[in-house]
Amino acid sequence: MITLTVNGETHTLDVDPDTPLLWVLRDHLRLTGTKYGCGIGECGACAVHMNGELVKSCDIELENAAGSNITTIEGLASGGRLHPIQQGFIDEDTTQCGWCIPGQLMAAAHMLESNPEPTDAEINLAMKDNLCRCGAYDRIRKAIHRAALAV
Repeated sequence: MITLTVNGETHTLDVDPDTPLLWVLRDHLRLTGTKYGCGIGECGACAVHMNGELVKSCDIELENAAGSNITTIEGLASGGRLHPIQQGFIDEDTTQCGWCIPGQLMAAAHMLESNPEPTDAEINLAMKDNLCRCGAYDRIRKAIHRAALAV
């Protein structure tokens, strides 16, 4: 049995400890907002916050997440209000296919926690591990700047 807290709710799971956190979130906790992209930790679609750090959930085995506090895209909003980065992505019409968006949002929210006024270069560096097949990088950058004004 492995216990972890996801979006403020504690879960005790009887799951193979080698199972990637991504599949625990999606298949066992039914939190399907976190996406499977590459399965090797390269694209960022599966990004979540674990103990305040940005991690790729496809690359973390459940046993290494035991006791952790995890936030997924479902937990990014608070008090019935979207997180400023979520609203920024909506306002800038960032989404095309949408597959990368949960990971992009989690990466951007993580960056804004430590850098509430990022430059374009800082955004590019912070977001470099989050790939977008549609190439919406300019709109993503604009959405981050918009969210920075609201954070």
